[in-house]
Amino acid sequence: MYQLCFSLDQFLETYWQKKPTIIKQGFQQFVDPLSPDELAGLTLEEEVDSRFVSNIDSQWIAEHGPFSEEKFAELPETNWSFIVQAANHWHQGAAQLVEPFKGMPNWLFDDVMISFSTKDGGVGPHIDQYDVFIIQGMGRRHWSVGDKDVGQYTETNLSSGLRQIESFDPIIEDVLEPGDILYIPPGFPHCGYALEPSLSYSMGYRSPTEQELVSNFADYVLAHDVGNEHWQQPNLSKQAQYGEISASALDELTEMLTSASYNPDMVGDFMGCMLSQSRHQLNIVPTEQPWNPQELAEYLQAGNDLTKVSGLRVLFHQNDRSKVFINGEVFAVSPSMVACVNSMSDKEVLAIEDTSIDAEVLELLCTLLNKGYWFAG
Repeated sequence: MYQLCFSLDQFLETYWQKKPTIIKQGFQQFVDPLSPDELAGLTLEEEVDSRFVSNIDSQWIAEHGPFSEEKFAELPETNWSFIVQAANHWHQGAAQLVEPFKGMPNWLFDDVMISFSTKDGGVGPHIDQYDVFIIQGMGRRHWSVGDKDVGQYTETNLSSGLRQIESFDPIIEDVLEPGDILYIPPGFPHCGYALEPSLSYSMGYRSPTEQELVSNFADYVLAHDVGNEHWQQPNLSKQAQYGEISASALDELTEMLTSASYNPDMVGDFMGCMLSQSRHQLNIVPTEQPWNPQELAEYLQAGNDLTKVSGLRVLFHQNDRSKVFINGEVFAVSPSMVACVNSMSDKEVLAIEDTSIDAEVLELLCTLLNKGYWFAG
């Protein structure tokens, strides 16, 4: 089990979304959860989001997977990387890296991105609009971080498929060794390249933009057939100017536009559903033979476990425990189910001590098992 060697509380107070920092030996005696060959194996899979980036002869190229075994057999010894997004969804060892960071909000956590780089391999200077903890695994990597972007940087090399920027003056420049952690807030340019074959693990935290909230809320309103009323004005009077939008009409139309967002219940359901959806594909496989509550009770009483699909989000509102949001769906929660929902949210494995043999609990767990959100074993 991985364990942070620093106070997450102090880190959040001092650095979170304030300034970048390097935490030397943030993980002591760090052991890679997978090998480069295992990571390469993930890039062969259709459902896994992977990339290959090279800067051979100073020519930047980015390609999307899946790849073939022949791809790796033809490569030179230097100047390339391959990257797997949401590796924690597909590799249980990689998923273990999430555990030490569970003091952070689950809805903010995006994924564990893993990259393997040969000497001088990297993705070039760029700016991300999310928080990231970069954990150094095997090998060493040189990192530079510049001052926060306030419009002084210019994007370049867009034809390669990489959103790179021109060079920047570093405010941090150092070499990361196994167990070191580099934290970078949104908007700070950075560039890393491997000094030798190396693995890096990026813990990404991404909040929704205003544009995403508005767009997704509009989709939610349409999907739930809300607000299907026309503006009406039975006391309409003649106006002097044909093209005029009266102040009263504007106020009433604005009220129509905003009235949905003033409905706390609907907005709460929307937020729960949206934030519980992963940005990346999950390894969800619905059961072929549906479970029933009696079978499940016997299974749990026999000492067996239920395992949550890696990366699945189970969220609830602080001030309303009557609902739980799972992968974009909402489920009703009675008082007898709250303890089980807490365990479902916090733990990756459910055992008999985390549940009660309660009819409502068993009914919910059967529904989730049959959807493929949890699986036996």
